[in-house]
Amino acid sequence: MGLKVCKFGGTSLADASQFRKVQAIILADPQRRYVVPSAPGKRTSDDPKVTDLLYLCQAHVSQKVPFEDVFNLLSRRFLQIEADLGLSIGMDKHLEQVRKAIAGGASADYTASRGEYLNGLILAALLKYEFVDAAEMVFFNSEGSLDRDRTDQAVARRLRGVERAVVPGFYGTGADGQVKTFSRGGSDISGAVVAAGVKAEVYENWTDVNGLLMADPRVVKNPHTIDVVTYRELRELAYMGANVLHDEAIFPVRRAGIPVNVRNTNDPSAAGTMIVPEEELRGRTMGAITGIAGRRDFTVIALEKSLMNSEIGFGRKLLTVLENHGVSFEHCPSGIDTMSVVVADASVKNKMDKVLEDIRAACQPDAMETYPNMALIATVGRGMAHTPGMAARVFTALAGAAVNIRMIDQGSSEINIIVGVETADFEKAVRAIYEAFVK
Repeated sequence: MGLKVCKFGGTSLADASQFRKVQAIILADPQRRYVVPSAPGKRTSDDPKVTDLLYLCQAHVSQKVPFEDVFNLLSRRFLQIEADLGLSIGMDKHLEQVRKAIAGGASADYTASRGEYLNGLILAALLKYEFVDAAEMVFFNSEGSLDRDRTDQAVARRLRGVERAVVPGFYGTGADGQVKTFSRGGSDISGAVVAAGVKAEVYENWTDVNGLLMADPRVVKNPHTIDVVTYRELRELAYMGANVLHDEAIFPVRRAGIPVNVRNTNDPSAAGTMIVPEEELRGRTMGAITGIAGRRDFTVIALEKSLMNSEIGFGRKLLTVLENHGVSFEHCPSGIDTMSVVVADASVKNKMDKVLEDIRAACQPDAMETYPNMALIATVGRGMAHTPGMAARVFTALAGAAVNIRMIDQGSSEINIIVGVETADFEKAVRAIYEAFVK
């Protein structure tokens, strides 16, 4: 096995005992040469995350409210970790620099990024690895998106000749030269871009579960772990709510053809889940499902108009209204004289009436209805479209559970069947589908 890049999540680095587990994992394999840490996560269910405390500090300063009490909470976390690990890296001085920056009006991005930065300093000292600031080699473009080509080149250049390094996750440098963060959970993306930049053989993503599960354990009791999943399947599952791995973390490694191994820091003997390119599974068992995932809180906007199919530009008019209001659509099922768009409730909050008014003006439908309280459930698996009876099993399972299907969408991707159900039926529907496919 060749070079490995390892990312460790917040629960994996929540306190000194977790740091020791991470240290043992890394030192057990000399190929684990580059490590990407998150900020300290929760130690207990009611414990605050360090990143949340940092955001709170910045919010206090922006509102001209004293933030020292909140900052002292996170300071104690880092100082305790340093002391418990027997390190002397001057954490108090680093914390004072961060405190002064926040007091001086540092941006929310800079402030939030310091959890990863400080944790990276500790982990580098513990492992005796070189510390490399992510701001030196992870870059965003003027639109705020990751500049992949520049980042790939910068990572390769900066880490060339660096035998072992710790690179903090979650942030990089924006087009303005200032620190910029990914969205929450973005350390997964950081690990992926480092893996792509150094052409790793494997990207290990260490978390607090034994890999990806076939269903949400809060909905299905003791769901099976997924042994192997393709990038495409993972993208579908992540988008629909399976949140072990940040969905945007797939793209850098997928483009580079690097497999991802999701592992459990608290159970390192477990093999976890391998995420691989499609070609590695070509010819293997088709028809079995890989996983079930779903999301609540959608609304369907349904339009009906005679001879809609012959009206050139009808779909464009409808989607232009959504675009003008900054609303993206999730699905767009249609018939000869009907077209519907499924939108997330959060995207139309406080503006649904205006959106509907503009749709009426632009499209002049004969009838238009909205159907709130929709949940979407995706049943994902390789080659589902080419296996007879797959859709029938989904629909039979839902019928047997007395769940009414309000929408069906199976695209040409071959890997998923999406159904819309009442939000109140969401958990019952997921359990019914799982039981129909998993013995």
